This record gives sequence, structure tokens and C-alpha cells, in this order.
Amino acid sequence: MEYQKPAEMNGHCNGTGKQLVTDFRYNNGFSELSLETKKTTVQQRKQHETSRKDAEDESRLPALEAAYSSILRGLGEDTDRQGLLRTPLRAAKAMQFLTKGYHEDVYDILNDAIFDEDHDEIVIVKDIDMFSLCEHHLVPFFGRVHIGYLPNKKVVGLSKLARIVEMYSRRLQVQERLTKQIAMAISEALQPAGVAVVIEAAHMCMVMRGVQKMNSRTVTSCMLGVFREDPKTREEFLRLTKNA
Repeated sequence: MEYQKPAEMNGHCNGTGKQLVTDFRYNNGFSELSLETKKTTVQQRKQHETSRKDAEDESRLPALEAAYSSILRGLGEDTDRQGLLRTPLRAAKAMQFLTKGYHEDVYDILNDAIFDEDHDEIVIVKDIDMFSLCEHHLVPFFGRVHIGYLPNKKVVGLSKLARIVEMYSRRLQVQERLTKQIAMAISEALQPAGVAVVIEAAHMCMVMRGVQKMNSRTVTSCMLGVFREDPKTREEFLRLTKNA
């Protein structure tokens, strides 16, 4: 089977990947540092980002708490009754957790987990649990994510693929955009011969309200490179994600 070079990768999910990959791989500020210095610098950056996130969350918490109190009163509830006394605060903290992906980026997740490896067969991680919030109604949608990529001399730690799913799903989302963001992040970081992402999810905005169709599922896909251009490669991925 003849595969295209990563630089020629295209598809309905493509974007400005080529320049972003260059920035990610060569302009990250670490090119002349030793391995130990890199690790120390990454750890310091992560600690700094965590501290900054915690400080931002703490500063925004009172406004969120007040907003939830206003919502409860608007629903006709008594915010002074025992069961609701701390509900606005709990709800505010929960919302901050459910949207924590805004404080994360692919660089922090993948920087120390991309390895040189002469492997040229499909790598698949399937059935990754996913939970997100629909940006239209702020109610959950959840399901499973299947990820496959065809390496081009680079592989990534398998758990990092699940971390990418977690990062983008912990934002206000639509499933179509979430699928594309996951695929593009992997493509830009690894420059593989191809990337495939399929998400199957249930949306509470269709189950709990609106049409109230309990068993409906939404399936979205994003195929890049050989997964889009070569039917046999695409079919192999889809077959492997459906079977044990």
C-alpha cells in the first residue's frame, strides 16, 4: 500500500496544520536545552499553569455562585432552605470542573510523550469514555471516542490520546467540532500519514427535552490523510473499532 507524505495530507477536517506543526515541533523554546532541563522547565510550566488556573477559578467563583443563586430564585426556589444553602457554590465549582479544558492545551499534554519509533501500522485506541456539555443548552452529552492514526516515525503515549479527548470535551462543545479538534490536534502534533476519529454519543438535549428520543445516538467522524483518501485503510479502521 502506498501512502501519501504527511505534508500532502488533506480532507474535510484539514486546516492550518503545517505551520502549526512547525511551531509545535521546532519553535517550542526547548530545542537547545538538555533533556533534564526540558523536564524541569515543563514541570515548572505545568505548576505555574495550575496555580494560575486555581487563582482564576477562585476569583471567578463568587460571580458564578451569585449567578446560580439568581437562577434558583428565578425558578421560584427558596435559596435559604436547607437543601439549597450550598447548592450555588457546589454548582459553580462543578461548572468550573466541567469546563477545565479551557485552561489546558495540547502542548502541555504531549510535550514529553512523543517518541521516535519505526512503526508503520495503524495504532487504535477505542472506547474512550467522553463527557461534555452541549453549548446550546448546557446539558450533557456523553459517549465513546475511537481514535486511530498511521505513524510516520513518531508515536505518542497511548494515555495521551485519552487526555486529548478529555481536554477538548471539558469545554462547551458541539460533537462535530469536538471530533475535528481531536483529529487536528493529533495530526498537528505527530504529522502521521493519517488520523481517524469517530465519536458516538447520546445528547441529553434530545433525551431529556425537545423530541425526547431516549435511544437516539449521534455519530460523527473526521478522517485525515490516508484514512480519507484510501478506502481500504478507512475500512480497516472502522472494522477494528467495531470488533473486539
